[in-house]
Amino acid sequence: MKRLFIYEPKQLPALAAMAALLLWSMSAWAHVETGQAGGFLSGLAHPVSGLDHVLAMVAVGLWGAQLGRPAIWLLPIAFPLMMAVGGLLGLLGIPLGGVEIGIAVSSVVLGALILGEVRMPVLGAMLVVAFFAVFHGHAHGTELAPGQNAMLYSLGFVIATGTLHAVGIGIGTIHRWDFGRAALRGAGSLVIVGGLVFLWGALA
Repeated sequence: MKRLFIYEPKQLPALAAMAALLLWSMSAWAHVETGQAGGFLSGLAHPVSGLDHVLAMVAVGLWGAQLGRPAIWLLPIAFPLMMAVGGLLGLLGIPLGGVEIGIAVSSVVLGALILGEVRMPVLGAMLVVAFFAVFHGHAHGTELAPGQNAMLYSLGFVIATGTLHAVGIGIGTIHRWDFGRAALRGAGSLVIVGGLVFLWGALA
């Protein structure tokens, strides 16, 4: 059977650039009149300022590493692309119900997938991460501070997200060894616990 995707790792920089450009243009349309360059640093800091975001984004990389090629590269592309969509909704002030719950559930689900070493078709895996990415992106978009440059802010949180995915992929390379597979399952358990804690807080 032929693969649905034909993908090589050397294409990653080009695809990442496309994702950044897409988000840049979308956010520019949403906030044409904002002008302060401080937005880049705010966007860069936002994903790493909350453990709920960090857990989910690292988990995407971990699960991709478990799945191997081409998912190891495609999941970290699907997430920022759909996060851009959620970010645009937030920038435009379009409401999305249950954002904090969706963010918390993303960690629970991704942690369970890692714990169970769940394998599924690449398209299905991409849809899972894309769905949750919308909630993360919306949270980023709605928290743009007044007067900051939306384009730079958006570019900042895309770069930070990609970095967190890369961290997950780097850690996930231990999957090639028996002890590494056990360690990743343990990491999946920790992600689940963290997600449940955040879910409790979101529902409280």
